[in-house]
Formats: sequence, C-alpha cells, structure tokens
Amino acid sequence: MQTSVTKLKLSNGLLVLLEEIHTAPIVSQWIWYRVGSRDERRGTTGISHWVEHMLFKGTPSFPAKVLDKAISRDGGYWNAMTFLDWTTYFETMPADKIDLALRLEADRMVNGLFEPQEVDSERTVIISERQGGENEPFFRLTEAIQMNAFQEHPYRHQVIGEMEDLQAIQRDDLYGHYRTFYVPNNAVLAMAGDFETAKMLERIRELFEVIPAGREPPRQKLSEPAQQGERRVSLEGPGETTYVQIVHHIPPASDPDILPLIICDSLLTGPSNLNIFGGGITNKTSRLYRALVEKELAISVQGGVTATVDPFLQSTTVIVHPQRKVAEVEQVVDDEIRRLQDSPPPREDLDRAVKQARAMFAYGSESITNQAFWLGFSEMFAHYDWFVDCLDNLAAVHPEDVQRVAQQFLEKQNRVVGVYTPKGDGADE
Repeated sequence: MQTSVTKLKLSNGLLVLLEEIHTAPIVSQWIWYRVGSRDERRGTTGISHWVEHMLFKGTPSFPAKVLDKAISRDGGYWNAMTFLDWTTYFETMPADKIDLALRLEADRMVNGLFEPQEVDSERTVIISERQGGENEPFFRLTEAIQMNAFQEHPYRHQVIGEMEDLQAIQRDDLYGHYRTFYVPNNAVLAMAGDFETAKMLERIRELFEVIPAGREPPRQKLSEPAQQGERRVSLEGPGETTYVQIVHHIPPASDPDILPLIICDSLLTGPSNLNIFGGGITNKTSRLYRALVEKELAISVQGGVTATVDPFLQSTTVIVHPQRKVAEVEQVVDDEIRRLQDSPPPREDLDRAVKQARAMFAYGSESITNQAFWLGFSEMFAHYDWFVDCLDNLAAVHPEDVQRVAQQFLEKQNRVVGVYTPKGDGADE
C-alpha cells in the first residue's frame, strides 16, 4: 500500500520529505547534500568524502566521543556515504528518540569543527583506505576503466580521490568545501517512520529553518565528448583472478531510456538494485549467466546500471574461469549483445525481467530505513515521483524498446573493455 508523502521546501531552501509509516515504532532520518566527486577538480579529488569523515569528529555541542555513545545508548544506528553526485548521513532510531538525530544533523550542518589534528589523523585513515583499494585488482581495474571512459567529466575520478590530492589537501580546503556545499538550499531532509507529520514538521522548522540559506553552490560546466571508438585497458598484478569488465556509456537516470536499459541489463546479467541497501535475487536466468557460467567459461557474471545526475556507465563484470581465455569470454558477451540488437526479446523473457525488477524494488523498499532512503535518493537524480512511478513505467517497456536501447548504447564504439590478468597464473588473453 502506497502511503502519502508530504513534500515541501522551507524558507531557507531545505527540501523536506516526510512519510508516516506506523508498522513499527521506528523512524529513519536522512540528510542529503548535493555534493560528491562530481563537484571536484584535479587537486581536490576525494575532498567530499573527506568532509564526510570530518563530520563524525564532532561539534562544540556534540563532541566526537559523545556522538556514537549517544546514538547507541538510544538503540539507534547511524552512518554516512559519499558518492558521485551526493553525500548523505542517516540515523535509524526508536521513534521516541529521533529528536537526537534531528538535533545532531541540524547542528553539524553548520558547526563542524575541522580541528587541524583531526584533519591530519583522518588523512592517514583515508590514505590507508586508498592504499587498500590499490591492493585490490577489481578497484584498480574499475579505476582505470573510469579514467578511460571519461576524458573531461569528473566522473573519471574515484570517490576516494587521487593519492597526490589526499596528500596535499589542507584543513582550510576541507572547511571551505564544507561551508560551500553544506547549506540548507543544497540539502534534502527525508524521514520515514512512526511520527505525526504536523508535529514532526514543526520540530524540523524549529531546528533547521533558523539556518540561513547559503549562496548557490558553484557547479562545473560538465560535458563529456561522445566516444568515437572502443577503448581498451589492460592491467597485470598480483592475485589469482582474471577479470573482464565492459562498460557502455548510458544516459542519466532521469532520461526515459534508463528504464529499458535497466531491463536490457537485467536480461543480460540479471536484476540489479539501484538501492544500495536492497536485497539480491538470483541472476541464473540471465543470458550471460547461462552462456558463461553454466558453460564453465566464467566463475561469475554481474552487471548494473547506476542512477546518476549526468550520463554514466552500464557495467558487466566477469570473473574468467582459470582454464578459459579472455577472448572466449569477450566473444560470448559480444554474441549476447548482438542477439539483443538483432531481435527484440521474447515477451516471456521481458515479463520475467520486469517481474524480477519489481521484486528487487520491493526488497529494496521494505524496511523503514529503505523507505526513507528512497525519499531522498530519488531527489538526488530526479524526484520522488520517479520512484513512485518506476514499477509501472518498467512494466510499460516494450520488447522493441529494449532492442532499440541495445542498438543505441551497447555498440562497441561506445564502450571501454578492461582486463586484469594476474601475473604468473597462466591466464591467457
């Protein structure tokens, strides 16, 4: 049953979405800021993620050592994430304790400390995180592919940032980034759970509407030239696993073609979930699973479409069977893509893909935390009605729509192919 959502904008520009759900005495609050690696330039890559870390270091009213204990003592859970287009903070708590989360987020919207010694300490933590990624073949391959897929757009950089930038960014850089983007007119407050909307809105106004609007954050003029031919990336390194990753440029999530692309991706690699908290279901009915895994050319195959503000990538990742060749895997992927391009999928295949997509969305919105997530997340790349209408719009996709987007976006000149080969394991490209 679809519940009603209250959506309004405060006088300072803060967008508020509230959804009453009285199935359990729980409330989940999310505050989203429209800032991520998309807003970074060479020299400041990784700064949005670093600012996120710094907001766990406390404010004068909420010292760092007090924060976690206070949330835990009240039976709550909290965390934060930074992505390409956004940074978000959330708390899921017993309904009668949610005021702590409200006060915390209103306070750290403006009163982050960014103490120099904490900045230096966190630099060590983030550099270590970056080094850990560099030791992972999949991270290295994904980073190399994104750098090749985007020549101009800041999507080419990983959210963690470049090592040289992490070593160079200073306290004033971080604080300036915070003050520029952490303003109410650049934020969305989303809340779902066991509360009365009128009373909750009154409390939100008390805490947040007193925060003055900031200047509209500056945005880069973002564009990426159309790719004119296939690009290839080849890496070698330690490990025992050979990876093949193929990415195609696709439109932003607000584009109508994203829905047939979701179905196309589901047919090829299995259903994927735009919700980072959503559960998964098997991809054993997908065409590439049957053609690669069942025939022992690969250990696994996964794919996905990411919801982004600007055009991004559809990805297919294959772990190659130790006794098989990369070229065999690539040929099978090419053949299955060509099959979709040559003829529309049978109606029963499309119906199954839509049914699986509906199940993924259901799994990804069954909890209070997930409901609150979707309220804010959908506003980052479109609007909440996108989520409300998504299942009906997926069901309206025709086989010819899937064929058309496969022809338009899954062409070789529109892709980057990356291969990671472990040294000394006899893998053969």
